[in-house]
Amino acid sequence: MIIFYGLSNYIHTMSIEVIPVRDLPIFQKGDSFAAEICKKAELEDGDVICLASAVYSKTKGYFRSYDSITPGKKAIEIAEKCGEDPRFIQVVLDDTVDIIQEYPFVLSQLKCGHVGVRAGVDNSNIEIGYIVSLPPDPMKAAEEVREEFKAITGKDIRVIITDTCGRSFRRGQTGVAIGWAGMKAICDFRGKKDLFGRVLEITEEAVVDEFSAFANFIMGESNEGIPAVIFRNCPHWEGHDNLYFTPQEDITRKALKKLNNLE
Repeated sequence: MIIFYGLSNYIHTMSIEVIPVRDLPIFQKGDSFAAEICKKAELEDGDVICLASAVYSKTKGYFRSYDSITPGKKAIEIAEKCGEDPRFIQVVLDDTVDIIQEYPFVLSQLKCGHVGVRAGVDNSNIEIGYIVSLPPDPMKAAEEVREEFKAITGKDIRVIITDTCGRSFRRGQTGVAIGWAGMKAICDFRGKKDLFGRVLEITEEAVVDEFSAFANFIMGESNEGIPAVIFRNCPHWEGHDNLYFTPQEDITRKALKKLNNLE
């Protein structure tokens, strides 16, 4: 159990319980992520549950075998520069709508708006010889899982689908939200006052990413086998869902594309 001090405009200090969902099976295409979780954990109204995107994608068939992929000219060109398998890069390009950087790794925007290294495509924690992609519509995916939990348990559950990402200026990966349902992505403090009475003008807290980062710490990145983490006794917050900068707002994207002659 941890003590939660955030969102002080809405709550006083409270305890939040963090529950790893253990002993889940190795998921296959067609399995119900929600149904298996409900066999292992008793959910309560208001729970926030973080789900690993790779496992969700696997149940929905968002994966491909290397043998089924024929890389195109662009994929071969980028793979040679990056030292990657061109078949892997082809899947990255297939999932990409805007390339921001090609080398030393591909950084791109996905159809859903998420920006990630190699488009979030991964070949870990899936059977050898396969590549798994992020869900093409993570927001819809989160809502569908939420409705499935509701149908099974009758409970009002909040859902976050997570992935791991690196950060500029820092070493190491952390969890981030790529889809969410039942809550707002951002807790908006603008217009509220700080401890000394000053009106806050720019403070927006990316709460779904904070849940995702802690969930990732519990899930692990190797053979822990914990693709779902429940947060219990969490507050509700006011805010909005504008988590992603628009291309016009994103100064980092503009600078990288200019540097890499990809404008």
